[in-house]
Amino acid sequence: MANSIKPNRNDLAKFLPDQRLIRAFEQLFEYVPASIDANTIDSYNSQTSAQQALDTVEALRSVIELASTAPAQQANQIAELAQQVALLSQAPPVEQRKAPRYGTFYDTTTQTAAAINTAYAVTFNSTDLSFGVSTGTPASRIYVDSEGIYNFQFSMQLDKTAGGVGLFYLWARINGVDQANSATQIRIQGNNAESVAAWNFVYRMNAGDYFELMWSVDTVDIEIKAFTAAPPVPDIPSVILSVTNNIS
Repeated sequence: MANSIKPNRNDLAKFLPDQRLIRAFEQLFEYVPASIDANTIDSYNSQTSAQQALDTVEALRSVIELASTAPAQQANQIAELAQQVALLSQAPPVEQRKAPRYGTFYDTTTQTAAAINTAYAVTFNSTDLSFGVSTGTPASRIYVDSEGIYNFQFSMQLDKTAGGVGLFYLWARINGVDQANSATQIRIQGNNAESVAAWNFVYRMNAGDYFELMWSVDTVDIEIKAFTAAPPVPDIPSVILSVTNNIS
């Protein structure tokens, strides 16, 4: 389509009988781009919400109705503007994209088990980054504020403080319900034996849902261990958890 050239007020006064129609016609040119093609429509939709697009189309239709009272010699120009409005109205609504949610959490304390074969929730006392993902009460709960598919990626420092062999178990829990087929067993042997548990869980979450890492041991001398800084090494948190929903 050829570019539309915006007329000035004197030009509009030649064929529009009053200031109301002149202003309406000026508004039409404020809303409608100078030229319309597929790229312009895509750009328009990418920057405008679906509701805003519908509101704009309705406003343009009203302006067209006002402008239609102009003399017949302006019919071609009005028809061209009407076609521009039609192109805008036919473009599909744009799906509103939510900003990605994320959170990074860690704990600076050593976490211990008071009894064997008992489920404990991993806790977090520090937040590094957070948008739409946050700790709750108790501090083991990681809440999300938006529906989506979330990746829960963690690492934790395990330590055994006595000799012999011990078993450490870890699994996922959502909204207080243990998740099937999510558990892992780690065997640790020997005094001061250390191991790192690190993998991830991917779950679909709804707004307001919370996620927990659960653990259990068959001997209380297995800990989730935190270490203070010893230059040149910085502090070692007992657990680090990163949460993102960039999958969906």
